[in-house]
Amino acid sequence: MSNKTDSNIYTVVFAIGMVVVVGALLAFTASSLKERITENKRLEKQQNILYAMGVNENTENSASFVSTDKAPELFNEYIKQQLVITNGNEIKEDDNAYLIDVKKEQDKAKKGGVRQLPLFVGVKDGKSYYIAPIRGKGLWDAIWAYVAMDENMVIQGAYFDHKGETPGLGANIKERFFMDDFIGEHLMSNGEFKGVTVSKSNADPTNKDKNDHEVDAIAGATITGDGVAAMIKKDLALYVPFFKTLN
Repeated sequence: MSNKTDSNIYTVVFAIGMVVVVGALLAFTASSLKERITENKRLEKQQNILYAMGVNENTENSASFVSTDKAPELFNEYIKQQLVITNGNEIKEDDNAYLIDVKKEQDKAKKGGVRQLPLFVGVKDGKSYYIAPIRGKGLWDAIWAYVAMDENMVIQGAYFDHKGETPGLGANIKERFFMDDFIGEHLMSNGEFKGVTVSKSNADPTNKDKNDHEVDAIAGATITGDGVAAMIKKDLALYVPFFKTLN
């Protein structure tokens, strides 16, 4: 065998070896990245749930989560139960209920499947909070929220977020001036679920009336506001059978 042939063989073997090494590195990187993304999502959900029940680091005007370093410990401290509700009133405890994907559960229900409804029971300063994750559609893409309620379905806190709403307009659903308006709003009226409307014609701009089922709309964000009202009415209504067992 000639030296030239030997050289070509060595080149091919080396190239194959490099492909294997690079492939292994890429696979390792992808696996590590996936694990990191999963961990970030887990921490974010814990932060969202805690925020809704008032465990946060808010300043006077701005909304701020507890830090990712503190989130797991505080989540274990404040969240006393994680429940999964199916078929209206079938309830089981599940320590990983916070990892349930609300979008996938909505899609499952659309196809005739049984939807799982996660609900988190928190206790702070001797008071119980029931936090539900909900999801809907804004102007451009998905919107979602975590809503904390008392046993009478009176809102005690909420965190809203979005995937692609317009900055300065629909994106303001995650600003404190909007989220705080929901605190104290009644979702029920005479035993019937009413929800909360995001209204342009709200006659209570200072939001003192908590029984009118309305909060002020964000200027220039009508469709996003309608999406918020729709997801509250559509998703939180599913929890009514559970809350009726508390009263």
